[in-house]
Amino acid sequence: MNATTPTDIPGAIEGRLTELEIKASYAEDLLDTLNQLVASQQEQIDLLLREVSRLRQRGEPDAAPAERNLRDELPPHY
Repeated sequence: MNATTPTDIPGAIEGRLTELEIKASYAEDLLDTLNQLVASQQEQIDLLLREVSRLRQRGEPDAAPAERNLRDELPPHY
């Protein structure tokens, strides 16, 4: 067991405080980075949603679906 003298206690507290400040700084930096990433991903999602909407509008809503041949859908081992 480490014996600390009363004069060592302020130094130990200062050291712990410094470590906590460093950890808080890293956590704050990580949070900023993650916020930027989320904002960037949201911009991509919005762009993709607009693109899908535009593609749906370009499609022909009254067009009949293409006829399917069930033989084309057989698994390859048949």
